Amino acid sequence: MPSKKALIRRPSPRLAEGLVTHVERAVVDPALALDQWETYAATLREHGWETVEVAPADDCPDGVFVEDTVVMFRNVALITRPGAESRRLETIAVEHTAAELGASVNWVWTPGTLDGGDVLKIGDSVYVGRGGRTNADGVRQLRAAFEPLGARVVAVPVSKVLHLKSAVTALPDGTVIGYEPLLNAELTTLFPRLLAVPEESGAHVVLLGGAKLLIAASAPRSAELLADLGYEPVPVDIGEFEKLEGCVTCLSVRLRDLYA
Repeated sequence: MPSKKALIRRPSPRLAEGLVTHVERAVVDPALALDQWETYAATLREHGWETVEVAPADDCPDGVFVEDTVVMFRNVALITRPGAESRRLETIAVEHTAAELGASVNWVWTPGTLDGGDVLKIGDSVYVGRGGRTNADGVRQLRAAFEPLGARVVAVPVSKVLHLKSAVTALPDGTVIGYEPLLNAELTTLFPRLLAVPEESGAHVVLLGGAKLLIAASAPRSAELLADLGYEPVPVDIGEFEKLEGCVTCLSVRLRDLYA
């Protein structure tokens, strides 16, 4: 049976110091962020996911964005080497948690850099955003880790957003969704099925199972579009994290293929 575990990590008290690259810095309310994070985690549990909390990283402002620290393919956990040096200590506790859950652990080594937010999996196809946080050697090491397991790894240039999954994610049927103003030319031609959504945050969904899609509450028109297509959007307010270029995918790592 597929596993339904989700790694999460509570926000640091220093969250407001988190990195921003493509947006202007805005005031972040750490108390409100914690409330939003708790609701996000509860929503995962309400839809059948067992949340596994990684040890806090209070000295790492961006630690709540746990997706960037590990990439899963089948039972293999590839511990990343984040492109921002200030984030590299975040991976230590994630490595321990993945191993405790029974994943086979591999690592990205210097000079490679890889952020998990740059990795979009659609079936056995693994798209890797090549841009500000992930370099060519990081792509090479991901390819070496996952291609022997049957992955088809495709490198994709990313320029207008922080990560590939800041621009696009995928629906259960493999259709890729994106917000057109943030798609460079390569992204618009790469995917055979690309659906434009009307809001930036509407391009980000987490597949909860069946037709249910976790989506930011800031994308009501996108949620309506997806509902018209037969999906069941599950909105959650992550406004404080959006101020730091976060989205619904960033706040968890879904482990669907752990061995029993």
